[in-house]
Amino acid sequence: MFVKATGMPYHRFLRRLHNACLFDWYLEVGCRSGESFAPVRSKTVAVDPFFRAEINIIGQKPALHVFQMTSDDFFASGFMARNGIRLSLAFLDGMHLFEFLLRDFIHTEAAMEPKGVILLHDCVPYGMEMTTRDLDNLPKGSWTGDVWKLIPILHRWRPELEVTVLDCRPTGLVCVSGLDPDNRVLVENHDAIVAEFSGVDLDGYGIGRFFDSFAMASAKAEQEAGFPRFLPASLPAEMALVPQPVTP
Repeated sequence: MFVKATGMPYHRFLRRLHNACLFDWYLEVGCRSGESFAPVRSKTVAVDPFFRAEINIIGQKPALHVFQMTSDDFFASGFMARNGIRLSLAFLDGMHLFEFLLRDFIHTEAAMEPKGVILLHDCVPYGMEMTTRDLDNLPKGSWTGDVWKLIPILHRWRPELEVTVLDCRPTGLVCVSGLDPDNRVLVENHDAIVAEFSGVDLDGYGIGRFFDSFAMASAKAEQEAGFPRFLPASLPAEMALVPQPVTP
C-alpha cells in the first residue's frame, strides 16, 4: 500500500528553512523557474538545462552562479573545486531517473562540508503511474520517475548516513546527513548498483517493503523545533547580507 506524504508543501518548507537558517554555499540542481531558490540568502549555485526564471532570483544572496546545462556537464566542469566551494546545503531535483540522481548525489557529497545536508526530492511516490521511466509517456500529474530507489540504495550501501524522510507533500523530501566527502563506496560500486536496480520497478521491489523501510518525519515539527538537522551547517544570523543601494 502506498503512503502519501501529506505534510507541509516542500516549497513552503524550503522557504521557511532559508528564512530561518543562513548557509555559506547552497547548490540546487533542477531549478527551472527559480522559485525554489529565490528565497535563499546564501551564496548559491543553480543548475538546470532549461531556465525560465521570471522573478527576482538573486534577492539577498551575496553571489549567484547560474549554469544552464545538465548536472553531468556542470559537475564535469570542475567549477566548485576550482573555486574552493564547500557546500553546506544542497537540493537535488534534477532528472527523475535514479541513475541521474545517484550521480548527482555522488558528486554533491564530494563537494559538501561534513556537517552539511543533502535534500533529495520526489523519492516518495503515491502511485505506480508516476514512477514510469518512459519519458515519452509521462503522467499528467506528478512524475517522480524511479528516484525512490535512492532510499534503499543509501540504506544498503551507506548505512552510516542519517537518512530522514520528511512528509513534505506531494512526494516527500529526503534529508541526508552524516556525510563523508571522501567516501568512495558509491563510486566504486556504481556499476553494480545501477545494474542491480535498472530492471526493478516499485511493484517488483515491493511497495510494502519500500514503505516499511522508513517512517516519515514531520516537516512541521522540524520547523517548530528550529530546524535542528540543519543548524550544524548554518552560519550566525548576523552574517547575512542586507543589500543597500549605493546610488539613487
